[in-house]
Amino acid sequence: MFKHYFERIADQVSIYPLFSLVVFFAFFIGLLVWAYFANKPHIAYMANLPLSDDGLPTDNQ
Repeated sequence: MFKHYFERIADQVSIYPLFSLVVFFAFFIGLLVWAYFANKPHIAYMANLPLSDDGLPTDNQ
């Protein structure tokens, strides 16, 4: 029963691995672009939040 179903959709399913690769690659490139252009002081502030007692960033420069 399933054998005939899988044979019938084999041509249609062959595009999914390529689509998944393109989506992953686009997400990865987008993440790299965001990290490059991100607001560095804000990232430093967020990184120091767990270490500070009052929620204000520490000046460790």
